Amino acid sequence: MAVSRRRFVTSVLASSALAAASTTELFASPAQAASPPGDVVGKVTVGYQGWFSAPGDSAPIGGWWHWSRDRFQPPSPANTTIVSWPDMREYTRSYPTAYPNLGNGSPATLFSSYDQQTVDTHFRWMQEYGCDTAALQRFNPMGDEGPTRDAMTQKVRSAAERYGRKFYIMYDVTDWLTFQADIKTDWTTKMSAHVASSAYARQNGKPVVCIWGFGFSEPSRPFTPGPCLEVINWFKAQGCYVIGGVPTWWRQGIEDSRPGFLDVYHAFNAISPWMVYRARTVEELDSYYNNVNIGDMADCAARGIDYLPCVMPGDLAGGHRKHGDFYWRHIYNMVRLGSQGLYVSMFDEYNEGNQIAKTSETQATTPAGANIRALDEDGVACSSDYYLRITGDGGRMLRGQLALTPVRPTPPMVGTPPPTGGNLAAGRTTSASSQNGAFAASNAVDSDAGSYWESGSGSFPHWWQVDLGVSHQVNKLVLRLPAGWGARTQSITVQGSVDGGSFATIAGASAFAFDPATGNTVTRTLPTTTARHIRLSIAGNTGWAAGQLSQVEVYAGSDAADTTAPTTPSGLTVTGKTATSVSLAWTASTDSIGVTGYQVRQGGAVVATVTGTTATVSGLSASTAYSFTVTARDAAGNTSGASSAATVTTDAAANADLARGRNTTESSHVQSYASGNVVDGDANSYWESANSAFPQWVQVDLGSSRTVGRVVLKLPPSSAWASRTQTLAVQGSTDGGSFGTLVAPAGRTFNPATGNQVTLTFTAAQARYVRVTVTGNTGWPAGQLSTLEVYAS
Repeated sequence: MAVSRRRFVTSVLASSALAAASTTELFASPAQAASPPGDVVGKVTVGYQGWFSAPGDSAPIGGWWHWSRDRFQPPSPANTTIVSWPDMREYTRSYPTAYPNLGNGSPATLFSSYDQQTVDTHFRWMQEYGCDTAALQRFNPMGDEGPTRDAMTQKVRSAAERYGRKFYIMYDVTDWLTFQADIKTDWTTKMSAHVASSAYARQNGKPVVCIWGFGFSEPSRPFTPGPCLEVINWFKAQGCYVIGGVPTWWRQGIEDSRPGFLDVYHAFNAISPWMVYRARTVEELDSYYNNVNIGDMADCAARGIDYLPCVMPGDLAGGHRKHGDFYWRHIYNMVRLGSQGLYVSMFDEYNEGNQIAKTSETQATTPAGANIRALDEDGVACSSDYYLRITGDGGRMLRGQLALTPVRPTPPMVGTPPPTGGNLAAGRTTSASSQNGAFAASNAVDSDAGSYWESGSGSFPHWWQVDLGVSHQVNKLVLRLPAGWGARTQSITVQGSVDGGSFATIAGASAFAFDPATGNTVTRTLPTTTARHIRLSIAGNTGWAAGQLSQVEVYAGSDAADTTAPTTPSGLTVTGKTATSVSLAWTASTDSIGVTGYQVRQGGAVVATVTGTTATVSGLSASTAYSFTVTARDAAGNTSGASSAATVTTDAAANADLARGRNTTESSHVQSYASGNVVDGDANSYWESANSAFPQWVQVDLGSSRTVGRVVLKLPPSSAWASRTQTLAVQGSTDGGSFGTLVAPAGRTFNPATGNQVTLTFTAAQARYVRVTVTGNTGWPAGQLSTLEVYAS
């Protein structure tokens, strides 16, 4: 099993170059993208592990892969590799664990990534919340993990195709000492086959591959620059766009980066520096922005490298999240920097606590007493999808659809917080007036009925207290002592507070009689009281000269589950449109509890989420027909039926290049001169077909059928490219199968004196696929083009 990244990221600020750096705020101007928008540039990519399994799921790896330290034993508080608990409500299949029941009494179950429904659920969330692309993690597949990871790639491909998402392979070379040969074998014999999928990510027309781990200073990556550089260039020669997952301090070659790797880093098409566990506070994020990110961005911009920085929600287990403020600041910093795209670490990383996938909201849906933090850990109620919603807003800000703002626009909870139910005190923070030896206050909220709190010596009263995280309508209290203890009576006053400072009496002093014949348990109904902090003040104990409590359980009134969906929105109309956007309005829905928001859908894809009854969908293509519907949602997650569709065609563009960054294909290519080079915006890269094998062709997919009337063809402008005449024709197709002639075959001269450029105009026609067929070339026995531009007129 590959070493978790959690185990080798240790430096945050202490003893680092950043510790002495200035934290003065600087603001950088947005940088020009090195590449045009594609499947990673201008997009939000999420790291996807997909590495959880359970007995009975048929995964070849077997056992509780990545859930348990010993994968052949069920996960439990003593045998676990996770620090966060998933929200399990949307999985149709789950697996029982050895964890205690959830706070609400339900069994503690977990999902398996090997179930296709799990992967489908995750990719549906990506679609609904604006996660464009998934980077599928692939550790050394040559060992026992290989067959399972191979199967997971197919499952991810299927889900991405089903939900209109993109994915690419992200190799992690941790502990992969034979990577130089193995990674090529794996790509050519297995992974490259997935490039044929419509869902496989492309950038500049090239399939995307990421290699994570070159240059890191940890012993698990003892590589020298030579083999790393050779592998990068090998992938580029295969026609790939190669991203480097590099150390935080890659540019300086210090801290987590080995020296001497700068040429390796600069060989990548894009750079994505690692940031997990490097920062814990908003102030530390700002310091990295000023002292690391600005310089990184400038270095990349100077070399035409795309900058795709890592952003993270923060470690939930470490208390870093600050109910979303940490995550939003990280996104804001990288967007104002001018980053070409964002890489979110991670989607499903419940092992490290930095997941954005749906997570347990309260202790009611978390194993009781397991000391696992829920999303409301700092006292702010957060819906399980909160960090997905932040990601969606961050993507809109990246694309300019949302104004750049340092203030998080995403509310932690849309609508009424869900009922927490269950024992609200389980695993919560405790305090006490004193304790005797090792008998700490926290023993009263753990999962061990035999452990207990005992106050220190001294005269009564003594007190014990629990912080429930957020205020609740408390109405019941259960107190326990170890079952084998003799009978005793303690005089206890129950107090409550919303702020932890000012306490009011909920129930006056009374006798709590603990009797082993009834399990040494006392249950009391309380007047319903709003409280976050519960304090038990103990004035006496007939059995011992101290306060004693083995278990304290606090409950609140539960609400009936809301299963009624809102009414279907009506009156959906188009209120405005441009070449790239459509504005919509509709009549509000009604709901028994209250509508919390609306989702605008284009087909099955969610393209906007709003709380009001208007929305503008941006990022559309010009002169293209679209159909939209709207659904309503309530606080319980119930979704209405879809409204009647509104159909609209966007305005024509102001003669933009329709081919830039689009997918391409070709009849053949040699070496690294693949078809993607003709749409990558780089005048010096080019497509070259196989030699002496005319006819040859190169083709671009415009994404949808468009009006086309002009193409511009170029060769590299360097004077080293002597004048030549290519005999070529231009064809168009709406379906990719049947092509009609747009420009008849003729000799076209490319002359460096006039920029090595040929412009061909023709009668406007509808085409999705534009093909240039070359049947002769006086300068080289092959078809050659550096640029294929397509225009409406």
